[in-house]
Amino acid sequence: MTTEKDVAAAASTALLTDHYELTMLQATLNSGAAHRRSIFEVFARRLPDGRRYGVVGGTGRVLDLIEQFRFGDAELEHLRRTKVVDEPTLEWLANYEFKGNIWGYAEGETFFPGSPVFVVESTFAEGVILETLVLSIMNHDSAIAAAASRMTAAADGRPCIEMGSRRTHEWSAVAAARAAYIAGFDTTSNLEAGRSYGVPTKGTAAHAFTLVHDDEREAFQAQVDSLGKDTTLLVDTYDVTNAVNIAVEVAGTELGGVRLDSGDLLVQAREVRKQLDDLGATDTKIVVTSDLDEYAISALQAGPVDAYGVGTSLVTGSGAPTASMVYKLVQREDDNGQMVGVAKASKDKKSVAGRKYAMRRLNTSGIAEAEIIGIGEIPDGDSNDRHLMVELFKDGRRVDHSGIEEARKRHEQSRAELPAKALQMSRGEAVIPTIYQDESARS
Repeated sequence: MTTEKDVAAAASTALLTDHYELTMLQATLNSGAAHRRSIFEVFARRLPDGRRYGVVGGTGRVLDLIEQFRFGDAELEHLRRTKVVDEPTLEWLANYEFKGNIWGYAEGETFFPGSPVFVVESTFAEGVILETLVLSIMNHDSAIAAAASRMTAAADGRPCIEMGSRRTHEWSAVAAARAAYIAGFDTTSNLEAGRSYGVPTKGTAAHAFTLVHDDEREAFQAQVDSLGKDTTLLVDTYDVTNAVNIAVEVAGTELGGVRLDSGDLLVQAREVRKQLDDLGATDTKIVVTSDLDEYAISALQAGPVDAYGVGTSLVTGSGAPTASMVYKLVQREDDNGQMVGVAKASKDKKSVAGRKYAMRRLNTSGIAEAEIIGIGEIPDGDSNDRHLMVELFKDGRRVDHSGIEEARKRHEQSRAELPAKALQMSRGEAVIPTIYQDESARS
């Protein structure tokens, strides 16, 4: 029996997929269609209800895992023992290595309905078995990045701290911290995100630290002695007013910060700010936590809050835990060797046939006006417009090695070029329209 420890230690990502990916593979190997040249695209038919833009997250993680997508002896033996596929398919899988091309939106970029955020060019067989891996990462990370972007927009320059590790799966927590940082969060409480991706980490103490000591003064003194006067003291274990007095008595007016984690945060922040100022601690920061989301952050902007700590709402996408992205075949080789567009035409799930290319139309002030999607050709634009597709894999080799700092800067720039109403917290439609250059190709 495989243990969780065995799973965590496995280097291969080949079984991070669905059963039907491999049964499709087997059937197309039998029919001969497996080797047809094909193009798959990842896109969202719509944004989550009420959202005005999306954020591409997880691209770097996807590329990392595609590089590791191999069927080793352990994976092949599992598939053989459980009779998922037949022996000829196992032989094909034993030699699997992605040899195609991948294009897409750079990580951190904003996107809209229909945006071709990830495009896989390969044989049908090579591309189809990547579907679940790609979607599981991009749907999760893009949802977190979009929520984080709304929160950092609401914070309007005040620092945001990601602290949701205890509210999600242990590895989802690491991915969430990474996505949040790309979308503007300043730090995370998650140490593995710091080690794996270089996200700055921060943390001080919880209520348990105060409770394990005989009283608040002893607890605060211990924290200051250990971490220095610049630390942040949690002041709402008992009585906030009394705790603030003790905190300043212990650390002096050089106290770095106090944290509020319960009650009416706006009222308390105002009261604590006045109290700190009256005590001479005018530079002491106020950090607020406690089930914050973008709406709470927006409301707290009216108060003297210096930083926000966000947990549950962030790691669950603030009501939109998936970006609703799909992975669809849009073009394939016919019996004459020609590439032909294909599309799903079922009710409410229609797609657009043909290989897509994307460009953002900007006005003379550099503000986005539309997402232009060219079908089969790169859209025409002027010098002020911005083409969105970048090469990620070429002939099976990764060519994009962008890091999270580049993605973070890209997101800041991309969000800044959206119309101002993109940052409104009220519910709305996509802030710019998606326009297909060749509408006749719509199925």
